[in-house]
Amino acid sequence: MIRKLRIKFILLSMFSLLLMLMVIMGTVSVLNYRKIVANADSTLAILRENGGRFPKPDKSIGDWEKGPKGISPELPYESRYFSVRMDAFGMVISADTGKIAAVDTATAMEFAQTVWEEGKEKGFVGEYRYVTQASTEDTQIIFLDCGRSLSTFRSFVFTSCWISLLGLLAVLILLVFLSARIVKPVAESYEKQKRFITDAGHEIKTPITIIDADAEVLELDLGENEWLRDIRIQAKRLAALTNDLIFLSRMEEEQVQLQMIEFPFSDLVSETAQSFQALAKAQNKTFTVHIQPMISLYGDEKALRQLVSILLDNALKYSEADGDISLSLKKEGKTVCLSVYNTTASVSREQLSHLFDRFYRADPSRNSRTGGYGIGLSIAKAVVSAHRGKITAHTQDGHSLLVTVLLPV
Repeated sequence: MIRKLRIKFILLSMFSLLLMLMVIMGTVSVLNYRKIVANADSTLAILRENGGRFPKPDKSIGDWEKGPKGISPELPYESRYFSVRMDAFGMVISADTGKIAAVDTATAMEFAQTVWEEGKEKGFVGEYRYVTQASTEDTQIIFLDCGRSLSTFRSFVFTSCWISLLGLLAVLILLVFLSARIVKPVAESYEKQKRFITDAGHEIKTPITIIDADAEVLELDLGENEWLRDIRIQAKRLAALTNDLIFLSRMEEEQVQLQMIEFPFSDLVSETAQSFQALAKAQNKTFTVHIQPMISLYGDEKALRQLVSILLDNALKYSEADGDISLSLKKEGKTVCLSVYNTTASVSREQLSHLFDRFYRADPSRNSRTGGYGIGLSIAKAVVSAHRGKITAHTQDGHSLLVTVLLPV
């Protein structure tokens, strides 16, 4: 359990860090990209207003900053752009590539034709941002080279990704080494709890045995009566609960010692189910069994027998009067599927998530009529986990319960 808790802590921490980095990098990247597009559109707006050329500075003012649009005096020399004029039918009238060396007239005409077919007012063609200006006679398409800006942007994103990955790797290494110290208090508390349950269970078993023996002696001397009978019944219930707690504590140990052998699992399930047939019949409940023969399993025979008994006992206790109970065992590939179904008065999907918790009972009144303590399914889950399997509970209509156990062959 502690190992699983440690793994979950590491995974949750790494997922949170990854999510935070993705949000930060995504936000910064989007802002940078939008800034590149905004700067390009601003430059294209100047070119469009001046017929595809930058306006000449007013030498009487002598300062570009005081000129039109407040453009930088270096902008005309830093920008690489070209323009193409097309008629109303999409035919190229002229192409001006004098301010760019990487694009010739033929290439400019291809770009213009692509923009004409797309029919957009502005956008990108490769690494060139464009804007269109239509008039009654023709349409001018102005292209601005954004290659350097986009290259810097891609380099930033690539570098950020690598740095983030290295950071995640460093954090993962730190978490692997430090998580043991972080969960150490929880591990110590859990170990103390298990040790207390085991030690207290063994200590309680002795006085319970003495009480039961004394009640039996008194029954021989005084004769049978309801008080002594009730003492013996409650002593047996307390002994059973103590044994279950000790068994559960042992099954949840990290290095649980199971007597693993290969045995006929079909025969074990059939024998266990047979012992519940008479009890189900006495309660007027329909009990059907479907067991695929010749299924063998490698595991602890005693623990798996208790698993089947717990599931059938739970189905019998909590099924309604004249209800239906069914047990199914089949092999699916490399997995053995054991399922127990029973009708019940009511079970909600919220209750399903707590069915395998210790001392949880679906009946909020905790009526002792059924004789349960809410620990049986916890033991079932511990047995399945010790065999590297999976146990789940489902309901389709809120009036039935299906518990499914998957065990590796």
